[in-house]
Amino acid sequence: MGKHFVIACGGTGGHLFPGLAVAEILHERGHEIILLVSEKEIDALALRHHPEFRVEKLPSIGMPSCFSFSFIRFLHRSWESFSYCLHLYRRYRPAAVLGMGGFTSATPILAAHCCKIPSYIHESNAIAGRANRFTARWTSKVLLGFQACTPCFPKNQCAITGTPVRRDLGERLPKDEALRKFKLTLDRKTILVMGGSQGAAQVNQILFKAVSLLKELPIQIIHFTGERDDHLAAINYQREGIHAYVASFYHEMNEAYSAADIVISRAGAASLSEIAHFALPSILIPFPFAAEHHQHCNATIFEQAGAAEILEESSITPEILVHRITNILNDSARHERMTHAASMILPHDAAQAVANVMEEKFMELQQDSCKIRPFADPLIK
Repeated sequence: MGKHFVIACGGTGGHLFPGLAVAEILHERGHEIILLVSEKEIDALALRHHPEFRVEKLPSIGMPSCFSFSFIRFLHRSWESFSYCLHLYRRYRPAAVLGMGGFTSATPILAAHCCKIPSYIHESNAIAGRANRFTARWTSKVLLGFQACTPCFPKNQCAITGTPVRRDLGERLPKDEALRKFKLTLDRKTILVMGGSQGAAQVNQILFKAVSLLKELPIQIIHFTGERDDHLAAINYQREGIHAYVASFYHEMNEAYSAADIVISRAGAASLSEIAHFALPSILIPFPFAAEHHQHCNATIFEQAGAAEILEESSITPEILVHRITNILNDSARHERMTHAASMILPHDAAQAVANVMEEKFMELQQDSCKIRPFADPLIK
């Protein structure tokens, strides 16, 4: 019998898309899903194509310094979110609550604890975020994207599930079919460039500075710039005669990954999970201002496994970037080794693994209720 499950997953794509992947699995298994998201536009845009889920917006905001005036507003918004979650849980009595990290997930986990509802948190990064460290004390189990994150939760039972990959990515398309989507050809190597939801502008600038050298290579580029830089990128590539497809965003990412031979990317956990899903070698440029340098820790795991190379934003030059690209693309044996390493680095079927954990308590209770107790007649001695 289907039950209600709550997934708190808003605020950034790194929280939202893995949460959606788990929601899709639970929905397929016959359950009703309630998604708790932030009031940010990215959440509303991503959820337009998911009418099958009930969506509730929480007024939570990120935690500022305790000594700032904004902290009072933070407390007020948190109380509003907490109260709303209590009301929601009493109405629907969910079988479990999952928090994907970030400020949107803290109050739903606390409310679940108060209502004695099984709750779980998922940490995608190699270094745990502040919200997950705070809420871990109230959860039944902590689910991790990387084994390396286990020391962040010394008092919790942990399970290594990997980071769920959204269902709409699908599987790899034939390369020629994928390239046709971008009006590109098979006779050149294809570089996919993406900056992620944070720091895309600096990645764009690095590519802009390197175009005069890139034009000497037999390559073509798919570049997702984020907001504002798409027009400038297109002009730069056109001026240098580089075959390129440029867009601010692109929703059919399976087409882009299927067309690519190598990826230049930030090192957010969700992006890395998708890169690994499509077994692509990568050059990773960690976002230098990520909390506790977690992107650098994520990237290091990929580099140590032989799936990626790291370039520090502060020390990149056009010559260094082009040299790294050339070394990977021109060495077929190395490219193959990196491809294999990327395919093996993370657990497969992460969304199913997370959904299985969420159903554990519900299934145990269901089995207990179905056990046949021996008949005992008090009149028979």
